[in-house]
Amino acid sequence: MADSSEPTNGVDATPIVSPLERRNSLEKHLQTRPEEQDLKNRHILLDTTAAPALQAKQAVLERQRITDNLKKGLSKRPEKEDLVEKNILPDSTAAPALQEKQRELERHMRANSLEKHLQARPKAEELVKEGILQGA
Repeated sequence: MADSSEPTNGVDATPIVSPLERRNSLEKHLQTRPEEQDLKNRHILLDTTAAPALQAKQAVLERQRITDNLKKGLSKRPEKEDLVEKNILPDSTAAPALQEKQRELERHMRANSLEKHLQARPKAEELVKEGILQGA
């Protein structure tokens, strides 16, 4: 039993929002619309003066230019052996995460070796007795 308030064809033709409300909504959104320069700064719009038909080709050429510059810079880069020779890079085969611990261990080993040699050093009296050091 169909109620008389329901449409007979199943489609409600009443508008959801009145045209005046829709126009006011559009105006409100246009007022809060970001500026063109802001969109360019956020890389939403392309900052270019090229025709839209050429913008894709311009982007490809720019990427190719950057790639070429990077390859040229990398080709001038000194070899690892040169950097190790100039003491810019450490001469280590350890993983980069372990290199700091390796340097610390080497430092402690040198300190221990130096301490050991200092303790084994002959006393001044012995050196005078052997004629190596002149007595004062």
